[in-house]
Amino acid sequence: MILSRVKPAVGGDTPASEKKKKNKGKKTPRVEDYLSQRDYLGAITLLEFQRSVGEREEDADLWLGYCAFHLGDYRRAMEEYKSLTQRSGCPAEVWVYLACTLFFLGLYKEAEEAAVKAPKSQLQNRLLFHLAHKFNDEKKLMGFHQNLEDVTEDQLSLASIHYMRSHYQEAIDIYKRILLQNRDFLALNVYVALCYYKLDYYDVSQEVLAVYLQSIPDSTIALNLKACNHFRLYNGKAAEAELKNLIDISSSSFEFAKELIRHNLVVFRGGEGALQVLPPLIDVISEARLNLVIYYLRQDDVQEAYNLIKDLEPTTPQEYILKGVVNAALGQEVGSRDHLKIAQQFFQLVGGSASECDTIPGRQCMASCFFLLRQFEDVLIYLNSVKSYFYNDDTFNFNYAQAKAAVGNYREAEEVFLLIQSEKIKNDYVYLSWLARCYIMNKKARLAWELYLKMETSAESFSLLQLIANDCYKMGQFYYSAKAFDILERLDQNPEYWEGKRGACVGIFQLILAGREPRETLREVLPLLRNTGNPQVEYIIRALKKWAKDNRVSL
Repeated sequence: MILSRVKPAVGGDTPASEKKKKNKGKKTPRVEDYLSQRDYLGAITLLEFQRSVGEREEDADLWLGYCAFHLGDYRRAMEEYKSLTQRSGCPAEVWVYLACTLFFLGLYKEAEEAAVKAPKSQLQNRLLFHLAHKFNDEKKLMGFHQNLEDVTEDQLSLASIHYMRSHYQEAIDIYKRILLQNRDFLALNVYVALCYYKLDYYDVSQEVLAVYLQSIPDSTIALNLKACNHFRLYNGKAAEAELKNLIDISSSSFEFAKELIRHNLVVFRGGEGALQVLPPLIDVISEARLNLVIYYLRQDDVQEAYNLIKDLEPTTPQEYILKGVVNAALGQEVGSRDHLKIAQQFFQLVGGSASECDTIPGRQCMASCFFLLRQFEDVLIYLNSVKSYFYNDDTFNFNYAQAKAAVGNYREAEEVFLLIQSEKIKNDYVYLSWLARCYIMNKKARLAWELYLKMETSAESFSLLQLIANDCYKMGQFYYSAKAFDILERLDQNPEYWEGKRGACVGIFQLILAGREPRETLREVLPLLRNTGNPQVEYIIRALKKWAKDNRVSL
């Protein structure tokens, strides 16, 4: 966001002071010397020293506010400007300077109140333009938009609004147009690189960023963005190596860099130290809240994630997506249709938006929306369009395989399920049950049975037994159906389990008669039948024994 201000003039040396300097034979540092080097901390130190010894620089208080603002110390800047507004003869434009500090402190209502006290100016209009965006007041936003002029500061302000509203291509167009007219505006390369980063064009972002870093190799923002690009293109270790360069050269004049570095190190290290670092930064760095929510989701603490995000009014696609994910997770965990419906609406909103519909996250959102609606044919349309980007992504493959299985494509679903490496997913009942079904539908019932044998006795293992018993029966794989029904009957004296076992045992016998099952299998059928107290079993056993005797099958 561009909120440039008119710089207060620096007072020149008086003849007496000039004479004094010559007498001493050495040059006294001046505020503008520090400013030319962007050393705002040095300028503040000099101004405070001059104030303490009674040598006040002309407009010293204005300069202190200006330097504190550019140093990122908005509270100090606010105090300086507030003090000025309480004096008689205060320049009227100080009110808009004060409003700028209040804006960056997040005190938007107070910022608006201060801004309207200032005389009309381009800076005031830009600030009110941004406040209208913060207040979601579209009518005022358009009014201030119409007051923007074709001057660099106004156009940069417009570009920043486009950026914040996720209209990244529109922002890029403005930045590139200004760059064509002003090649020396190198910082615009950083803005363009940020836009490309948001559009997921990380390699393009790196190329544009390199232009700026050649001239300003110690830029905090640029080096941090370079590290973020490395994180997306490579991994957290590569990103951390880039961030180390920033730590090594970061000067004390960029205090905010310390918090930024601490925050990003947590991200690059996969959430390590999240609970220590992120909570204090929630109101300082906007991404801190979102990353803490992600941390809680990865720890399966869905309720904490929900508590942290439930009052957040989403304004960016990332916030809508994360709020959708949290509601979907909570809805599935507690069986709430309301949360699932909210999640589906958030996903549909992002996936159907003009700015996101052709992006990878946008297509994932539409897939998630249809997944919750159980429209799996549509899920696959969207997942197929982005699968080349997620070949080794376990979460993507888990959802992709479920959708494949849900539409009956069990062969491909099995292949995708087996690509998953995450032990956490592989121990999830949803994974086990779907993979078991795929095995059974692909005539590999023995593998499904082995999945059950590896499980500890629980409600989930009981459910898997039911799935194996019924699916194997349906697919004519009666041997494993009978084994499953036998265990079910012993665990629960439900007549349905005896009927299932009886039917499966008779089915095995039919397969033997048809020559599709070895005769020796009959030896394993009899013990299964004897594991019941139903009187029908004796009749069935006699019939099986008689056939075995007539066909010389040893039992």
